[in-house]
Amino acid sequence: MSDNHKLETLALHAGWRADPNTGSVAVPIHQTTSYQFDSADHAASLFALAELGNIYTRLQNPTTDVLEQRVSALEGGAAALAVSSGQTASAMAIQNIARAGDNIVSSTNLYGGTWNLFANTMKDMGIEVRFVDPSNPADFEAAIDDKTRAFYAETLPNPKLEVFPIKQVADIGRAHGIPLIMDNTAAPTLCRPLEHGAAVVVYSATKYIGGHGTSIGGLIVDGGNFDWEAAGARQPALNTPDPSYHGAVWSEAAKPLGPIAYVLKARTTLLRDMGGAMSPFNAFMFLQGMETLPLRMRAHCENAEKVASFLAGHDKVEKIIYPSHMDGDARARADAAMTNGYGALMGFELAGGAEAGKKFINNLQLLYHVANIGDARSLAIHPASTTHSQLSVEDQAASGVTPGYVRLSIGIEHSDDIIADLAQAMEAV
Repeated sequence: MSDNHKLETLALHAGWRADPNTGSVAVPIHQTTSYQFDSADHAASLFALAELGNIYTRLQNPTTDVLEQRVSALEGGAAALAVSSGQTASAMAIQNIARAGDNIVSSTNLYGGTWNLFANTMKDMGIEVRFVDPSNPADFEAAIDDKTRAFYAETLPNPKLEVFPIKQVADIGRAHGIPLIMDNTAAPTLCRPLEHGAAVVVYSATKYIGGHGTSIGGLIVDGGNFDWEAAGARQPALNTPDPSYHGAVWSEAAKPLGPIAYVLKARTTLLRDMGGAMSPFNAFMFLQGMETLPLRMRAHCENAEKVASFLAGHDKVEKIIYPSHMDGDARARADAAMTNGYGALMGFELAGGAEAGKKFINNLQLLYHVANIGDARSLAIHPASTTHSQLSVEDQAASGVTPGYVRLSIGIEHSDDIIADLAQAMEAV
C-alpha cells in the first residue's frame, strides 16, 4: 500500500489485500495461541530476531498484525504494537524507556485515568512524572534533568480540550534527545502528531478507532523518526545491553529490520514479560471500525460544531469548551494541529455547579450516561463525580474539571435529535 494514498483509502486497505490460501478479502480471525515453525533453524531465527514472524500470540498474531500495519500507515509511522487497552499503551510507552530513578515530563491536561497512573502507580514503580502547564511550552524544558527520558501529552486533552503545542514541545525535546509521546486517542485522522515532530503515538483503540463500543484495546505507534542512537546516554534503555534479551542493544539490533528500535523493544520485552496482549478477536473488531473511521470522524465533527453552537447560546450554560469556540493561543494551536476538524468531544459548565450537572445527566433520554468516549452514539458524563473523582479538587482544576463541568462525546446520530435531547435535559437544571 503506497504511502501516497489518502486516509480514507489507508483505513480500508493498508496491511492487507487478500488471504493467499483462500482469497478471503476480509481479514480472518486467527484465534490461535501458537504457530508451527518450518524447522528448528526457522524457530531459532525468529527467537534471535534475525527475522520477524509469528511465535506466540502474546507477542504477535496475524490478525493483530494487520491492525498494527493499518494504524501505522494511518499515522505515517514505521511500525505499531497492539496491546490490551489504552491504559496499557500509556504505561508501556513510558516503561519502554524509563526505569526506576528516571523521570518524564507530562502535560497537566490529561484524562483522569492517565493522571492517576502517572501520579501514583508510576511513582510506586520508581518513575517520577513531573507535571507542567502546556500553555507555556518552555515549562517542559525547565523541568528536565539528566534523568528525563520523555515528554508526554494528549493531542486533544480530555476534558480540557485545549490542543497541545506539539511542534513547539517536540522541538524542545529533540534538542535534548527527549522524545515526545502523544496520546492521539481523541483525534484520529484529524491530527497526525508524527508530522508535527512527535516520536511516538499512543491510542486507546476502544474509542474512535473502534467506534462501536464493544472492545477494549490500545496501540503504540513508533514514528521511526527519532534517532535513539544519537541520543546516547539520554536513552540508556535503547543504547545499553538489555539483560532480558541476551544483551541486545536495541538501537543496534533493530537496524536490519528498519527504524523500529522503540517498538521492537516494547514487543520483545514488555509485551513478552507483562503479557498485555490484544486478543485476535478484538483486533478484528477494531479493523471493522477502522474501515469507516475517516467517514465517522467527519460526521462527529460536523455534529459537534452544531451542538457547540447550540450550547454557546443557551442561557444555562456559563461556558462552552470546544476548540472552535476558543481564541488566542488555544485556537491557534487547534488550527495548526487539527487539520480535518476539531473533534467530537466538548464540555460545558452549568451555572448551578455539581447539582446542576447531575440533574442534567439524569434527565438525558437519547444520550448514554457511560464512562467512555468515541462511540458512534452520543455519550455524556459528569467528570467531577466519576472519571476524575479520584483526583483532589486542585488536581481536578488543573486537568480542567470544575464541579459543574459536563463532558459530551457527540455521536453520528442526526444533529437535530442530539440537540433536542440536550434541550429537554436542560429543562431539569
